[in-house]
Amino acid sequence: MIYALRSTLRVMALAVAVVTPSLALAEPFRLILTHIEPPLVPNSVMDLAEELGYFEREGVDVELIRVQQTPSALAALQAGAGEMANVSVDALLHLVAQGGNDFKAVASPNKSLPFLIAAKAEYPTPVDLNGRSFGVGRVGSLDHSLSMNVLAQHDVDVSSLEILTLGQPSVRAQALAAGQVDATTMSIGVWLSLPDREGLTVVIDQEQYYEAAPVVNKVNVVPESVLDERRDDVIAVVRALVRISRDFAENPSAWAEAMDPLVPGIGREQLDTLARSFEGSWSVNGGMSRDELAYTQDWIYQTPDFADVAPVDLAAWTDFTVIDAVLAGMGTDETADRPTR
Repeated sequence: MIYALRSTLRVMALAVAVVTPSLALAEPFRLILTHIEPPLVPNSVMDLAEELGYFEREGVDVELIRVQQTPSALAALQAGAGEMANVSVDALLHLVAQGGNDFKAVASPNKSLPFLIAAKAEYPTPVDLNGRSFGVGRVGSLDHSLSMNVLAQHDVDVSSLEILTLGQPSVRAQALAAGQVDATTMSIGVWLSLPDREGLTVVIDQEQYYEAAPVVNKVNVVPESVLDERRDDVIAVVRALVRISRDFAENPSAWAEAMDPLVPGIGREQLDTLARSFEGSWSVNGGMSRDELAYTQDWIYQTPDFADVAPVDLAAWTDFTVIDAVLAGMGTDETADRPTR
């Protein structure tokens, strides 16, 4: 609530800047987010980079603009209401396939979905799920398509599963806890937020999930006009996100400490557990691996939602020059997030 109010005040300040020349001269770099409050995933580095002064130390004045979903973020970016937006890759590919846009992905602060597959404790291994019920958001949704791929790689006959459409991850988790479904996909945050996990088990953890399906979920995109006119600011923003990601990778408790006052409904112990679970998930090199992005594009085009969508080239929606400039100055972190080219 406090964070939402703070964001509202910032949006109001932006409106004032339009009519106040002295404020307009500051030319803030507007970063559009699709979450209202800092999420319990590594994507929170964007909120925390602003909160902890990382952007300021890189010499760029960043304003966070919050909208509800990716379509709103893309619409805002098209309308010139921001310079950069964090959006889903599938929505970006849809837009690129339609033509007439110049958006380029320059970074991915949280490339991997922190998904895991949980089940009733009586089904402790993936193969135990054969013939069982499996909850999904909807048939053809990201969690459904991706999870079927992951399960198949763990020797599950996905055709034997009874697929139940249950909606949002929190609803699916509650259905699992109530015994209404045998297994489902959820984020590590939703899993840890369950008040009672007795009788439940993690069948495929988040590391195993991403290893089986290295699909990049969201990227930060900028219009080519912004790359041309404010390239130094774009590089500074990405450099700040890489720097804070490296700091949290090195010291996970720092993330928990920073998040603690921003998410009062979550205990510090749970935040520390979450922070440790993100090991290897931080975008310490900007999250821009050509191999993973190509895999992501190929996988998305195999989903039902893209059956009639015109194919596009990777170069049509990515720009590696920004992150390459950042890594040229900071060096490459060899521990994770390999930036393949």
